[in-house]
Amino acid sequence: MRTFKLQVQVTVDGYMAGPNGEMDWLTFPWTDDINAYIDAFTDPVDCIVLGRRLAEGFIPTWAAGPEGEDKESIDKMNNTPKVVISNTLTESPWDNAVVAGGDLAEIVNGLKARPGGDMIAYGGGTLVSSLIAQDLLDELHLFVNPVAIGAGMPVFGEGGDYKRLRLITARPFDCGITALRYEPKRA
Repeated sequence: MRTFKLQVQVTVDGYMAGPNGEMDWLTFPWTDDINAYIDAFTDPVDCIVLGRRLAEGFIPTWAAGPEGEDKESIDKMNNTPKVVISNTLTESPWDNAVVAGGDLAEIVNGLKARPGGDMIAYGGGTLVSSLIAQDLLDELHLFVNPVAIGAGMPVFGEGGDYKRLRLITARPFDCGITALRYEPKRA
């Protein structure tokens, strides 16, 4: 079975975006130590899973070669196959991406059963909340930025689902971000 990871930027008070989707609280520039850490844990990834709304910005941004990113990172993002979870799209408008609709658990479990390396989801509020609520993730990599915003889009939905997690590692970086790696505690 493939490992399915979540990588998400988060505030210390648990939000992945502001009330209107703001991301102006993100810590930049990153330092060499966090870049090396991310490169190491994403190296075995050969499938990116995105929600439709995130894909609409994520895929074109990486295709354009975002400023400040090195060629190796841009190539990795563009060359890694993507699965866009959507019940509104029927086909992908993007290169190297397919659309999957229907039951989320069936989609994810089908992807995990295929041969290959790790899979990763990058944020996207609706998708993240659903993946967590349905216990479909094997690892949660929360990149905690040193800022509190008071309100916004929570990583752990507002449904009140009780989730037990086990801390695997906590790693502070020179830029002020701390990476917390959790695994769900399963019975």
